[in-house]
Amino acid sequence: MSVNDRIIKTEYSEVMQKSFIDYAMSVIIARALPDVRDGLKPVQRRTLYDMYELGIRYDRPYRKSARIVGDTMGKYHPHGDSSIYEALVVMSQDFKKGLPLIDGHGNFGNIEGDGAAAMRYTEARLEKITQEAFLSDLDKDVVDFLPNFDATEKEPSVLPVKIPNLLINGSEGIAVGMATSIPPHNLAEVIEAVKAYMLDENITTRELMRYVKGPDFPTGGIVINEDELLEIYESGTGKIKIRGKVEIEKAKGGKTNLVITEIPYTMIGAGIGKFLMDVAALAETKKTQDIVDITNQTSKEGIRIVIELRKDADVENFKNLLYKKTRLEDTFGVNMLAIVDGRPETMGLKQILKENVKFQFEVTTRKYTNLLAKELERKEIQEGLIKACNVIDLIIEILRGSKDRAMAKACLIEGKIDGIKFKSKESKIMATQLMFTEKQANAILDMRLYKLIGLEIEALINEHEDTMANIYRYEDILARRDSMAQVIINELDEIREAYRRNRRTVITQASEAVYVEKKVEEMDIVFLLDRFGYARTIDTATYERNKEAADSENRYAFVCKNTGKICLFTNTGQLHTLKVMDLPMGKFRDKGVPVDNISNFDSSKECILHAASQSDLNLYRVIFATRQAMIKVVDGGEFDVAKRTVAATKLADEDEVVSVVTLKEQRNIVLQSAEGYFLRFPVEEIPEKKKGAIGVRGMKLGAKDRLEAVYYTRNAIEQTIAYGGKEIELNKIKLGKRDGKGVKIRV
Repeated sequence: MSVNDRIIKTEYSEVMQKSFIDYAMSVIIARALPDVRDGLKPVQRRTLYDMYELGIRYDRPYRKSARIVGDTMGKYHPHGDSSIYEALVVMSQDFKKGLPLIDGHGNFGNIEGDGAAAMRYTEARLEKITQEAFLSDLDKDVVDFLPNFDATEKEPSVLPVKIPNLLINGSEGIAVGMATSIPPHNLAEVIEAVKAYMLDENITTRELMRYVKGPDFPTGGIVINEDELLEIYESGTGKIKIRGKVEIEKAKGGKTNLVITEIPYTMIGAGIGKFLMDVAALAETKKTQDIVDITNQTSKEGIRIVIELRKDADVENFKNLLYKKTRLEDTFGVNMLAIVDGRPETMGLKQILKENVKFQFEVTTRKYTNLLAKELERKEIQEGLIKACNVIDLIIEILRGSKDRAMAKACLIEGKIDGIKFKSKESKIMATQLMFTEKQANAILDMRLYKLIGLEIEALINEHEDTMANIYRYEDILARRDSMAQVIINELDEIREAYRRNRRTVITQASEAVYVEKKVEEMDIVFLLDRFGYARTIDTATYERNKEAADSENRYAFVCKNTGKICLFTNTGQLHTLKVMDLPMGKFRDKGVPVDNISNFDSSKECILHAASQSDLNLYRVIFATRQAMIKVVDGGEFDVAKRTVAATKLADEDEVVSVVTLKEQRNIVLQSAEGYFLRFPVEEIPEKKKGAIGVRGMKLGAKDRLEAVYYTRNAIEQTIAYGGKEIELNKIKLGKRDGKGVKIRV
């Protein structure tokens, strides 16, 4: 065979498509999505089964998590140990699961987002309900067993779970092109809904929701869109709005404490820290001035976040602010997607219950078929032993007269007497009439002598009566659906009574939170920006008292409105705006805050050329001049923008802004080049352009020359600059025209 004969030619796109579909289906079916029957993902199912196999029961000592993870990975789940351990941890966390399936011992993390200790430090065992409701019937051949990944072990395709675990514990998973997000529910409510469906398969979702009120999150909280729940549970998709529970406590000095005792389910973990930061940010950005202090007093006893408010705070309004601006009110996206008959399917409440009830009947049918077969076998043996007790003397005679077990067995089953010595003809004739079954014969031959005691024979007869009662019961269960349904309902009632708990999440219909911002009284204040890029504001009275120091120590010092904005123009042609309310207001010697922290300005890449208040710019025009001597005038109103950063001007390649000035009383502009050329001309010659224009040439430059500085003069006011070691009076420079070369001043 040549090499070419071994080469398979195929379309690359077809190979990619097939490979991707195979991969996607593997993730969907064998990794990320739960099975509707037991509500478990493969990694969860394998972990629980491995613990069952290892004998780590609820009434036995804990075993190291590392042992469980290693055994699960080696036998059933050939993936990373971290994914197995994470699944084990989550199944033990009562703040994530409404019904924890694993009893963890050690540090298994907490609701604030701290992770579990390494698996070598923690221990675990099965919870009692897991043993009783998830694994108890595995020995009765109620589910199919499949070969594991290397065909050295058998694992269950699904666990014989007796309750709708998919609803009770919920599930979250991201597959390829799809994701599941099912909220947890109350065990007692779900069991009542299952019973209602079994009694009436035509029951509607609305009627089922008389039992299942809505999700029941382990963190409590308040679901506020009750009116939308029916549609969500009919379609299997939607958004549940959930709020944290807030209580009001009176504190010392007439102050009020807002205490958060329950959080939205979506806030578990890092969400609590993010919430605290968001609340602090509300105070820092002056969205509210009601906050005095915030402390997180959460412990093992439960959530307790205390926000101390001012005496005159409007508590209800502040509570609404938290709902609007933080995750104290959040959305839980519902997508009840699970594997049904090997395919992913989005289901409503009724369909999930339907699939679960269907599974319960399948499991119960297999269970009682198996039990019936065992009872029939037991009946056969019991009847043989009872019959043998009636002719025990003959059987003893056969056993004493036989040469081996096979000879005695043949006589008991077929009445063969060849080779057997009998004491009398009557015994010989009776022996030929024996017709025990093979199982009965084996039981007789294995029977011990103490079984011939009177009480033992009586016990055997009573046991036979119990067996007959069981057979009658099992046959009735298998023959009549009503009987089987009653068996399932009885088991559900036992589980409900043993493990029920009160509902934690409140279901209600609440209006949207409305926060009314307090109107800030508009007033004049003074903006200060020092040479180090720190900005702050002070009141006008403070400024007037320290005017000389304020002007000399700061690059910019001007009056603005406390409700307005500050515009920062940079050498890169950008305009950064910042709200005056975001700036700290305090004493004259306070340090302030870096401009980088409250705007998009980056001091490592650009520098500020001009700062002005937005209200000031609206009244005037702005002059731009660039390194390549491009100049223009722009109406200041164009910079009244909502965005935090916009382009203030358009620049040519390798060009940058040299000067930005608000045009007020200036009459002439003086351009100075790097090679010492000065050009003075009236500002009226500069055309007005849009901020998106490059502008016009203000000065003719040499090939390597660049604009270095820009000065402005007023009529009849002398202005001098130092250049090359001597003083130059700008008003005495010859007045020229725009786009001239200017005069060279030699030094």
